[in-house]
Amino acid sequence: MKIRRAELCRSCAKPGQFPETPRPEVAFLGRSNVGKSSLLNALVQRKQLARTSSTPGKTRMIHFFEVDIDASEWMFVDLPGYGWARVSRKERDSWQSLVEGYLEGRPQLRTAVLLQDLRREISEDETLLLDWLAERGVDAMVVLTKADKLKPMRRAKRARELRAQLARPELPVLLTSSQAKH
Repeated sequence: MKIRRAELCRSCAKPGQFPETPRPEVAFLGRSNVGKSSLLNALVQRKQLARTSSTPGKTRMIHFFEVDIDASEWMFVDLPGYGWARVSRKERDSWQSLVEGYLEGRPQLRTAVLLQDLRREISEDETLLLDWLAERGVDAMVVLTKADKLKPMRRAKRARELRAQLARPELPVLLTSSQAKH
């Protein structure tokens, strides 16, 4: 896979700002600080295309990235996280409204990539989100992040445990680490 181009197209604080584009979109979603921006950077082979931080809640808008892979053109979409961010309830509610507006109203959306920290349990938030996506006909996959944080034998066992917690055998589940680049 050759990345020919990857650049920020637009950052949006409300649905009316979303770009009009025929490019198919892949959305990255999950808890705050789960590694959405890091995975996006690893996929496009750039260190700082999407801004990363060790502080949860730094992604506060929806960021659209134009990515040209081999002969195809895509839009990667980095969504604000949910959960741990230390922000006001009002701001958290506005993020939820923004994300739901995106996920419900984008005919270009092809896949939602739900990131899950390998060291954490699948919560009701993830289960409800996957159900919500399925009800709207949005294809989804789960990417287990931060695999480098566990030893290989523990990593494989943990991945099996989380796959079982999902109780959705039809969902693709991948294991990754942006630090170890696998």
